[in-house]
This record gives sequence, C-alpha cells and structure tokens, in this order.
Amino acid sequence: MSEYLPEGKLINTPQNRAVTHSLRLLREAVKKKTILEARAGLCDASHNLCVQLGGIRGIIPREEGALGMRDGTVRDIAVISRVNRPVCFTVTSVSEDGDGLPYALLSRADAQERCLKNYIAKLRRGDVIDARITHLESFGAFADIGCGIAALMPIDAISVSRISHPRDRFTVGMDIRAAVKSIENGRISLSQKELLGTWEQNAAGFAAGETVAGIVRSVENYGAFVELTPNLAGLAETKEGIRVGQQVSVYIKSIIPDKMKIKLIIIDAFDDAPLPSAPIYYEDAAHIDRFLYSPVGCQKNIETVFEKN
Repeated sequence: MSEYLPEGKLINTPQNRAVTHSLRLLREAVKKKTILEARAGLCDASHNLCVQLGGIRGIIPREEGALGMRDGTVRDIAVISRVNRPVCFTVTSVSEDGDGLPYALLSRADAQERCLKNYIAKLRRGDVIDARITHLESFGAFADIGCGIAALMPIDAISVSRISHPRDRFTVGMDIRAAVKSIENGRISLSQKELLGTWEQNAAGFAAGETVAGIVRSVENYGAFVELTPNLAGLAETKEGIRVGQQVSVYIKSIIPDKMKIKLIIIDAFDDAPLPSAPIYYEDAAHIDRFLYSPVGCQKNIETVFEKN
C-alpha cells in the first residue's frame, strides 16, 4: 500500500494503529520518517493541533499544520478545519513534559512535502489515481489526492451527462478514481468521465422496448434530456410539468448508435433526491493515453487525448 494516501484512508490500518499506540514504535518512526495518521481532537488558541496517539499526547505546531503555513501563503483555516478529522503527519520528536509524561511533536507539513516530492511531482497526464472528495462548489469538486493535498475536478469533467451541481454525483468523504487531466504551475486538475465507460458500453445495458429509471438533467422546448447512467443520456418527448432533478420512468423507443441517440418517452415523474451512489468504473488501468466516447463510425466524435507533459 502506498503511504501517500488521501487523509482518512490510513488511520484504521493495522500498521498505523500499531505505531500510533506504541511509544517505542513512535520513537522508531522519528528515524524512519513514517507517515502516520490520527484524528485531531483540538485546535488550541495558538492554532496548534492536538491529536491522541493511544494515550500519548501529540502536538502539531501551527507552522507544521499544513504546507504554506510557515511562509504565510496558507491561512489558518487550513489547520482549524482539520479538527475532528484524520490528519497525516511524521513524528519529529518524542519527549517528556514537566510531569514526566511523554508527548510527540508532529509535522503534517513534512508529510505533505514528502508526498509532493515523491508522488505528486511524478504524476503525468492520463495517470489514474485514488482520491477522496473533500468539498463541493458549484464549479467543481475538490478532492484529496494524497496527504491532504487537494486537486480540482471541474464540473464538466465529472461525467458526460451534464449535472447542475457536483452534489448530484458526489458526497463529501466519497472515495473515487480520477484521471489527471492537466498539470499547470503545480496545480492538478482531475477528470472522471473517461473512467465511466463509452457510449456503447453504457448503452449495452439497455434495449428498445424496455421501461427504465432515469433523472431529468435538462428541459428544452424540444424535449427533456434524461440521464440513464452518468455517461449516458437520451432525449424524451416533451411532457408538461417535467422539471430538472426529477426521477422518471422512461420507455425506450429506439437506440441509434451511428447518431449516438436514445429516444425516450416519459411514463411517470416524481420528486426524490436520493444520495449519490459510488461511481461504477469501466476503466481499471493505472494510465490512459486517450478515451474515445463515441461509437466507431458515429457522425459525432467525442474524444479525450491526454497529452504528454
């Protein structure tokens, strides 16, 4: 297992629990620079993070709370927001306080610096990586790609089927896979739609004459676009009262691969807002050079090419 994981994925592993609950192993971790995790229980008035290491007090000084804290390029919210959440760190020293009780000084910034140097700096466009959703904005989803370092997935890169907000696909804390879309000035942009299957792969799960479930994603004067899967939508005939976000049952009139079209009839519609489910991925490779969504011979070409850095 890689040590450069999104925060929260390491905390309950047997190895992490063993080290964080042993004074002897914590001292060994100082020399090994082992990346560990524990939950931050308190941020004091000086913005030092306090974590519990199996009965041993752990302290992450403010300037060690995140990369950028030392030079002032990152605000204190980067530390405050970690309270009651898992944080990664390396152990810089183990000492005793005035009462003879052991405590450990920790550095989250050091863990992040090592992650940047040894993992993130080596990523290339088209690499497929693990990530964990940290927060959602109207323009996209932010995801932890290792040791609390965030990358942005723009809303149009989440799926082929259009959505009104990333909350339509993700919840905070959801584990996902994503392709590295671009690397500019050290900032990484992610994309997921290339992992969710081609038009043909998604359409293979449906047949003309079936009545299936869908979600209304767009309503136009010529019809409503209904999502059947995150990477597949069809056009339904206009029906009065249909609204974006509604759940619908639709009858499949026809599937036309050479035009990449699915014609639908809305049977029923109702208001419901189920939580997004975990993504289903069609691609499990560690790297992809290109993604052709369109069927071969289709009049329209939809393709992603991951250029080399």
